[in-house]
Amino acid sequence: AIGGRGGSNQMRMGLPVAAASTALVVLPRRIPVASLLSTKSSMTSDSVGAAFTTIREMVSVEKEIKKSKFIAIAGPISSEQSAQQFLSQVRDPRATHNCWAYKVGDQHRSSDDGEPSGTAGKPMLSAISSSGLDRVMVVVIRYFGGIKLGTGGLVRAYGGVTSDCLKTASTHLVKSKVQMGVEVTFDLLGLVYNQLQSCQAQDIKEDYDTGKDGTTMVSFKVDFDQVDQLEDAIKSNCRRDLVFFKSI
Repeated sequence: AIGGRGGSNQMRMGLPVAAASTALVVLPRRIPVASLLSTKSSMTSDSVGAAFTTIREMVSVEKEIKKSKFIAIAGPISSEQSAQQFLSQVRDPRATHNCWAYKVGDQHRSSDDGEPSGTAGKPMLSAISSSGLDRVMVVVIRYFGGIKLGTGGLVRAYGGVTSDCLKTASTHLVKSKVQMGVEVTFDLLGLVYNQLQSCQAQDIKEDYDTGKDGTTMVSFKVDFDQVDQLEDAIKSNCRRDLVFFKSI
């Protein structure tokens, strides 16, 4: 769990948050980002698209509104399973509410966690959508301060702190990789490798068990927007009508 009703609990967990009047703080990576933002997702490639922008690491913002403390924590995720993992890591069972929302492609969910229906999860999800970010989750922890905010006040508080939190995050563009392969004769390997390097292909492997003398299957991964350019370049330089195999 993160935080508590006093500053000592926050420091004990080693997760500093930013006060409303101070600079916003990037949280240490208690959850490995690689495990949250895995290329192996339960979502389909169609649901997440060929490219998306997400946040690099967890960030947190703290605000006090009419004596209630709101702590928003955002992090990158890859699926519903990693969203559940993120929630279990950052929620505080001692807080009044642990509201949350996440978006992974066209898959999205949110929770008011006891707040009046539509006053927490929905405005949080709207803030995520408005940010243009994908594969991201935000958890807002609220400690009730004794003054009710009303329906409109809650919507503004949860949506506002979510938006502020996401604005502080460092973002990056992620492009999906396409697994490709092409069968070539040995004399063409040099030309093929030159083109693979120019397109920054990854995981390049050779398989000589093709059943044909003097040939090998070269497999590799390349950014989705480099596929057509790479095919054309290899065919042009090799001057052969080569057949490419592709899968996402």
